[in-house]
Amino acid sequence: MNDYATGVASSRTSSEMVKRRVGGLVTGAAAAAFVVVLLVAVEWAVEIADYVLPQDLDRYGIMSHQVDGLGGIFMAPFLHAGFGHLMANTVPLAILGFLAALRGLGRFFLASLIIIVVSGLGVWFLSPPGLTVGASGLVFGYFGYVVTRGLFDRHMLDIALGVGVAVLYYSLIWGVLPGQPGISWQGHLFGLVGGVLAAWTLRRRRRPALA
Repeated sequence: MNDYATGVASSRTSSEMVKRRVGGLVTGAAAAAFVVVLLVAVEWAVEIADYVLPQDLDRYGIMSHQVDGLGGIFMAPFLHAGFGHLMANTVPLAILGFLAALRGLGRFFLASLIIIVVSGLGVWFLSPPGLTVGASGLVFGYFGYVVTRGLFDRHMLDIALGVGVAVLYYSLIWGVLPGQPGISWQGHLFGLVGGVLAAWTLRRRRRPALA
């Protein structure tokens, strides 16, 4: 009788744990979707404003090698050189951003900040004189973050997710190589570096075992 009762209690506990985990995943997915939809909406709102308003908002992007252009590091990811440029970034930004946000919004916001800063500084230091705008640094950053996050966290679900993303978006890697006129490979490369750095910096540190 006691064994039966213990088995029932254990079964109930396992069932409750599964329900909590599934509920947590659903809640996390909903929150991630909301934040990424909001991010994409802001991107489009800014581009529409740039189109409608008489002043050119793109001038607030990153001006390489100019001290007063450093502020553009935080503006450039929300500016685009036309709707075609924005449309090219929208789908991968939404998909990769959603996957990056699945493991927690706090980590997602910090990862985004690291990616923006690393990508922007890479553009500012290494790009030829000129103006750089676009969210592609974030796209490459989220790619690097999602692909490597599971390796640093040692989390099997994230590792499987990273492998799937690497297979589906492997062609992004070519974007970090110089050669395409008018394309900031510096932003792509350092966005990717920023994503990997964010995954390592924000990894879940395991407590050492006590002897």
